[in-house]
Amino acid sequence: MPHPLHYSAKMTHQLCALLVTGSWVIANLNALLHTLLMARLSFCADNTIPHFFCDVTPLLKLSCSDTRINQMMILTEGALIMITPFICILVSYILITCTVLRVPSTKGRWKAFSTCGSHLAVVSLFYGTIIGVYFNPSSSHSSEKDTTATVMYTVVTPMLNPFIYSLRNRDMIRALGKVVGRKIFSVQ
Repeated sequence: MPHPLHYSAKMTHQLCALLVTGSWVIANLNALLHTLLMARLSFCADNTIPHFFCDVTPLLKLSCSDTRINQMMILTEGALIMITPFICILVSYILITCTVLRVPSTKGRWKAFSTCGSHLAVVSLFYGTIIGVYFNPSSSHSSEKDTTATVMYTVVTPMLNPFIYSLRNRDMIRALGKVVGRKIFSVQ
């Protein structure tokens, strides 16, 4: 049985370097693939992208060429790049849950679940919105919904991470309480 809570013992410098290098290579190959596929398309419609950054899906809407190959590649390689890590994270949480359930103290279980729960909420928000944007049929895409979902995974979830992890720290909670308390009293 693996030991999911032994992260510091299992994460070596070599494994960390391999994960960083692998992520960098996969991300660049993904960008290169979509760039090359996009280069074969012609764009004869309006050249304003109805999005807050130049993403593949809204750019395909502007093309007057056949985009079936591009859409197929979004689905196939997107499934590998997005769903595989999500499944790995869920499996690791299942293993963590099994380990935590064996902790004899209720307080210890509660502490572990509350820590894991906040992280799992952010992971679910991140992957849920990405899956919603990239794995919906192109006919059901609307600019407003896509932009909202994209803001969720590019802006909101990265902003939530520091709050979630720092608010687990008692010193941070006290400092935040002092700052909020001062502002409340200075307004009156």
